[in-house]
Amino acid sequence: MSQTDTKQRILDAAEHLFARDGYHATSLRSITTEAEANLAAVNYHFGSKESLLEAIIDRRLRPLNQIRQGQLDALLQKTEAAGTIPSCRDVLRTFVEPTLRLRKQGSGSENFIALIGRTLAEPQGIAMSIFMRNMEPLLARLFQALNLSLPGVSRQVLFWRVHFVFGSLSHVMRCHERHSIVPEDVSIDMSVEEEVELFLDFAVAGMEVKKQ
Repeated sequence: MSQTDTKQRILDAAEHLFARDGYHATSLRSITTEAEANLAAVNYHFGSKESLLEAIIDRRLRPLNQIRQGQLDALLQKTEAAGTIPSCRDVLRTFVEPTLRLRKQGSGSENFIALIGRTLAEPQGIAMSIFMRNMEPLLARLFQALNLSLPGVSRQVLFWRVHFVFGSLSHVMRCHERHSIVPEDVSIDMSVEEEVELFLDFAVAGMEVKKQ
């Protein structure tokens, strides 16, 4: 069995256990047992439990952020060339659409979503520190783009509106298909495209609302 296979199994096992039980409650022994590997392999490939967590977050968040950043850069370049400003909806789409599509990428992505959900619910910890270190450059760029899109909204108000939108998106990602109460005449089955547009309708209304 190759070292690449062993490394992948350790990452998959740790991602699953960190998502289910939390970072601090998960021992390296439980990870190596699930991965059918030994402790030496964890030390060889990652060096420490913290580095293992960082590798788990990096392997899914880096490509996701590259997609988000690429779409945002393309939008800003297009509008700048046309001498216009990007719409709030288009700016949010560059973040929202890749995020909602992530859930369709299999059980590994579901474990990652659960891990990030647990991380956001437990803000004082190493996982939150790693997550925010990876997110800060993109979030700063997104905030600048939204500030450009909504010149009539103060940065103070804009910050909180963005905060509310991210909270809504986090809830959708973590609670999708886990609704305990759904009216009989309501279906939660919809395509990613439909979900994106429905979410953007809601988010943009809040971002653009004018104070009375």
